[in-house]
Amino acid sequence: MRSKLFIPGSRPELFDKARRSEADALSFDLEDAVVATAKAEARKHVAAALCAAWPSDRKIVIVRINAFGSDSFEADLDAVIQPGLDILNLPKVDRPETVQEVARRLDGLQSQRGIEKRIGILVNIETPCALRRADEIAKSSGRIVGLQLGFGDLFSPLGIERSPASLGPVRLAVRLAAGEAGVPAYDGAFVDVSDDAGFRAEAEAARAMGFAGKTCVHPSQAPIANSIFFPRPAEIESARQVVVKADEMEAQGVGAFTVNGVMFDGPLIARARKLVKLAAERAR
Repeated sequence: MRSKLFIPGSRPELFDKARRSEADALSFDLEDAVVATAKAEARKHVAAALCAAWPSDRKIVIVRINAFGSDSFEADLDAVIQPGLDILNLPKVDRPETVQEVARRLDGLQSQRGIEKRIGILVNIETPCALRRADEIAKSSGRIVGLQLGFGDLFSPLGIERSPASLGPVRLAVRLAAGEAGVPAYDGAFVDVSDDAGFRAEAEAARAMGFAGKTCVHPSQAPIANSIFFPRPAEIESARQVVVKADEMEAQGVGAFTVNGVMFDGPLIARARKLVKLAAERAR
């Protein structure tokens, strides 16, 4: 999921345009992008899209609902657990117990509605408490498919300016927590849609920290994210060379070797295999 495009649930006229975008995933938003007076109507629009034979073009379909314990949470959850939903996006999670309770409710709703596929949970890390407990949260449920950073909610209340100095430590903490749990981490949104260079710089910085993708707030950002969160041709070719050599060496009982002057062993070989597999999947 290199790119995840936000779509306000209150703007159904944008749904089809989003579907035609280059984003890997579509994220209908019932939370911050929808004012309180429009939430009920937005919920209806999104539920209708999830229930309809809405062509997804193999895109991942996500819905960000309102926070657990909010006035809209119960109605949101009841409305969006439909066959068209792939991932439930939970905002403002502070405790692992919250994820566990939502997962329990998902079990019940899926069973009642005969939905066999396992709907995942994407958890937003956007409060100081969530950042501090990110490792516990990431491991709290088998339904978790990733951690998503929310810079606006995390920084703005504390008066923290968005800069490489502030972004770096937060990204590293979330990436390590996600890595310990064996799930991906996704970078937060860049809201200046006119600044492609700024979006690209943030995406490159996130990629360097091992993030899997980035939130997009406009379709024009999706192709940039897709190009950045994908191995470069030189990386893929190098990884292929490593995999070929690894297969040869393993047959001889050798676990460490050099390719083009660089030594490779267990974790680096595993990384090379992952890159080759990812490139093959994207080429289909």
